[in-house]
Amino acid sequence: MPMPAETLHAYLAEAFPDAEIAIDDLAGDGDHYRARIVSSAFAGLSRVKQHQLVYAALKGQMGGELHALALETSAPEA
Repeated sequence: MPMPAETLHAYLAEAFPDAEIAIDDLAGDGDHYRARIVSSAFAGLSRVKQHQLVYAALKGQMGGELHALALETSAPEA
C-alpha cells in the first residue's frame, strides 16, 4: 500500500520541527517522491549523514510503504 504524501510529511515534520519541507509525487502513484528538507538539524553534517537522519525519521518505511525517495537536504542559509 503506498504512503500518502501527508503521511510522509508528518514523519518528516515530527523529526524536523523547524524544517521547511516540500514533497513532490514524481510518478503520481504515491510510491515515488522527492522531498526537499531545509533544517538546522543538517548544519555541519555531510550529505550522507543528512540523508541517514531522514531515513531514521521514516521509521523503517523506506522499501516498504515508501518505494523511492529522492532527497534534497540542506541547512538554512546563515
